[in-house]
Amino acid sequence: MILESFPLSSPLCKHIESVIYYKDYVTVHNVERIIPTGNVFILIELDGFERSTFDANLMPNARYKNSWVSGIQRTYLNISVHQNSEMMIVKFKSMGAYPFFKFPICQLNNKINDSTTYFGDSILRLREDLISGFSSQEKFPMLERWLLQLLDSKKSPPQEILDIIEKLHESPFTRHKHVIQQYTKTKKNLINLFKKYCGLTPKVIHRIFRFNSLLLMINQKSELIWTDIAYEFGYSDQAHFIKEFQEFCGINPSNYIKKGFNEGIPNFFPIDK
Repeated sequence: MILESFPLSSPLCKHIESVIYYKDYVTVHNVERIIPTGNVFILIELDGFERSTFDANLMPNARYKNSWVSGIQRTYLNISVHQNSEMMIVKFKSMGAYPFFKFPICQLNNKINDSTTYFGDSILRLREDLISGFSSQEKFPMLERWLLQLLDSKKSPPQEILDIIEKLHESPFTRHKHVIQQYTKTKKNLINLFKKYCGLTPKVIHRIFRFNSLLLMINQKSELIWTDIAYEFGYSDQAHFIKEFQEFCGINPSNYIKKGFNEGIPNFFPIDK
């Protein structure tokens, strides 16, 4: 399998967390569960496979081909995986998508739509160019040029909002109120700006950050005491912890461990292995 990440230079690196290319992905499962991360994604398939999403009972509920945009999800997604697949993925930073889409990012929440809805035929022409590129060293600059054409740096979030999102990334959830109180304007103004640039309110995005930190810790620990973990991450009680785990993962913590999902990558795991 080929798996490569393209190092972005300024100004793209201010808005985009990563650009990933993979080819010849081989798997023993057909459906993966994706955990919310607080990011917007552009996904471009280069293999001709049609992807599907599935409901909680693993029944197909939508299909996607060529390229699509995944907005910030409030709960997990089930999506098909394919043998020998090839794809390029743009992962925006938590406040990085607005200068490319140029409308409030909350309009993308919990949605997956064809990319032409937002970028017209330009993304289809890009896809054809990417397919024609023989190597990743040819493909990455093509995508970079396309992204630079979309970017309107004047629409970047105010620095004080970027400071708040960075502090939410770094701070435990128990410090949430303290971080929010550092914003000099009204709470309503902060919420409106977060919905515009990030898609979610400060509290919801902080919950997602907390949960991803929690999964990372779980995947690194050999011995787990759930009551201690719930306390460490600022849950009011174990019931609250289990409810949020179920919301974001679709299963309870014990089953997550029992099925060995903690042995892989924290943000996604196979559900039909």
